[in-house]
Amino acid sequence: MKKSQDIIRSPYNARQNSNAKRVTRGTIVDKNGNVLAKTDTAADGSETREYPYGNAFAHVVGYNVQGKSGIESLENYDLLTSDENFLIKLKNEFQDKKNMGDTVVTTLDADLQEAAYQALGEKKGAVVVMEPKTGKILAMVSKPDFDPNTLAERWDDIVSDENSSVLLNRVTSGLYPPGSTFKIFTTLEYVHENSNYQDYSFDCEGELNVDGNEIHCYHKAVHGKETLKDSFANSCNTSFSNIGLSLDISRFRNFCEDMLFNKKLPGSLAGSKSSFTLTADADKGKIMQTAIGQGDTLVSPLHMVFVAGAIANHGVAMEPYVVDHVENDGGVHVKNYKEKEYGELLSASDAALLQDYMRGVVENGTGKKLNGQSYTAYGKTGSAEYNSAGDSHGWFVGYGSKEGYNDIAIAVVVEDGGSGSQSAVPVTKQIFDVYFNK
Repeated sequence: MKKSQDIIRSPYNARQNSNAKRVTRGTIVDKNGNVLAKTDTAADGSETREYPYGNAFAHVVGYNVQGKSGIESLENYDLLTSDENFLIKLKNEFQDKKNMGDTVVTTLDADLQEAAYQALGEKKGAVVVMEPKTGKILAMVSKPDFDPNTLAERWDDIVSDENSSVLLNRVTSGLYPPGSTFKIFTTLEYVHENSNYQDYSFDCEGELNVDGNEIHCYHKAVHGKETLKDSFANSCNTSFSNIGLSLDISRFRNFCEDMLFNKKLPGSLAGSKSSFTLTADADKGKIMQTAIGQGDTLVSPLHMVFVAGAIANHGVAMEPYVVDHVENDGGVHVKNYKEKEYGELLSASDAALLQDYMRGVVENGTGKKLNGQSYTAYGKTGSAEYNSAGDSHGWFVGYGSKEGYNDIAIAVVVEDGGSGSQSAVPVTKQIFDVYFNK
């Protein structure tokens, strides 16, 4: 059955057309029943696919012209399947009327999606919000975006623009240098190799030169004497370059692959694989760069929210998913998608250490704008240089917690946003403020 569904979901399968002749494409709604996509049928029988929220859900809900994307593609089989009552189907057949396709009820939260969309503003980038305990995706925003209501009219212009990446879902398929968010992994590898990690000390002078390889802290900030936790909170590049040089690179690579670098992420949303290429014979400069999230390492926002979710969930990772259930036109459930545990991504002790360190980022470090709120925030900022001029993307990866609310994990990347504290932290704050003050 699954194989046949996968074939029918394919945008290249002609059987879709025959199904569409008998079934009106079903509706897609958020977790609260807000309509995200529906089919409007005119008096003459012509059908128009409508997206009431326009650009806000463009990438995650997707489109249904010139092929399909997003949930429109993922759930194509169910949207073109009708599980209406038998008597209604019989009546429709006698009246030569189409049956109504099933409704796909997503895990998405329209209020949170709009908050994320507004928070990112005019910047290019990506935001993804997930429940750590379930893997439910609550919001997924990618910019630049498009209006799926007018995509057919603009299609030729969009696909002929070589510089356009409007159709790319940056959450699942965008690959970025992780910048200092990668220090999550560098920290854990150092802890694994050094049982006395609490004794670590480094005197930051703002820059570090080893055999002609120079690393400097953001804006050459001088952090002074730091512990490992301080280095993490201050996002100290010189300290983490120093740490990188002490690591067993083969072990480091194996650990990163255990964290699913160079591997497909679990679940149906997986897009591009994150990439970690450092090898044992790498020179000191490459090691220093890699330890601070530069070099050749690339990561997707979906991967980072997956990791953040595991940290929040005491080391246990849940598969990200975006569809809760499918119901027929009368509201009867015909298919339910249950949360699925990936397994222990990191040990409970590793997760506890990172929770402590990520809280330190908010209390005393680069994430201070998230401190003193009605909720408790944890995270790691990043400033990911992407060219030789030193221009950088801003990152924030972490989670929020408040009594009476489900925790939410988040990954934000703001292209050309400068530092994460300048660009990604304010985006995160706007989203947390909406979610935790409902």
